[in-house]
Amino acid sequence: MSVWFFKRRRGDYGLQKTAQARQNKVVDIEQGQQLNDVITASLAPHGMIRAAINMSNFLLVSGRTASGQPDGLSPDVAHELARRLGVSCELIPFEGPGMLADAAGCDIWDIGNIAVEPERAEVIDFSQPYIQIDANFMTREGSTLANNADVNQQGVEVVLYKRSAYDLWLKENYTAPTYQRVESINESVTAFEEGQGDVLACLKPKLMAMRSDNPNYRIIDPPFTAIRQAIGLNKGHTEALGFVNETIADLLANGFVADSLKRHGVSDKLSLPS
Repeated sequence: MSVWFFKRRRGDYGLQKTAQARQNKVVDIEQGQQLNDVITASLAPHGMIRAAINMSNFLLVSGRTASGQPDGLSPDVAHELARRLGVSCELIPFEGPGMLADAAGCDIWDIGNIAVEPERAEVIDFSQPYIQIDANFMTREGSTLANNADVNQQGVEVVLYKRSAYDLWLKENYTAPTYQRVESINESVTAFEEGQGDVLACLKPKLMAMRSDNPNYRIIDPPFTAIRQAIGLNKGHTEALGFVNETIADLLANGFVADSLKRHGVSDKLSLPS
């Protein structure tokens, strides 16, 4: 009798464990769905992801599609994020990063492909970077400015693109020189070519193209900073930021980012995050 009772109790216990495991699985599924709902509500509150694109970054927006949409690594990442979330993606173009950052919290975009900077972090939560771009100084032949420290002196004038990521970095870290800030990268290049300023601060790939056309220009190495391109979210969406970070990590690990760089012809101009 006692043996039969023991076997029966053991069988009951096994059934209880199975039932509990099923219940736990149901709870996990429900919790997972709730998390997905929270993430979707954060990243696609209007049923699609509205992705703000900085059109001034010629390395990350390197062309246009046949339909005229922005094309490049930045749009590729936005579309892939939307695909994984199971929603469509609408690209919202901005002329520059400053205008993009100003629109944070205004219900104009849900994610913004923009460089990480402490000043912008006051209104934007940033993901981990998915690409890096070197920023360097350029001088003319005969200049006595030989290194980065030489630039950070009184009496030196730096020409650069206003409110770019490297402008924000220099404003905090290079306080001695004066700055001539203009409205676009191309305007900064033109001003320097016309003889304005002592130094041009710009993205290194642009400087390399300038030097190939004019050997009298000299690029100062190493870069004074590296621009970390990331995905920005409106403040306060912790679960969504975690999803974005996991997606970026996977896109870097599985070769998606590297393949996009090759496809758009910019793999020799950009660096993957270390």
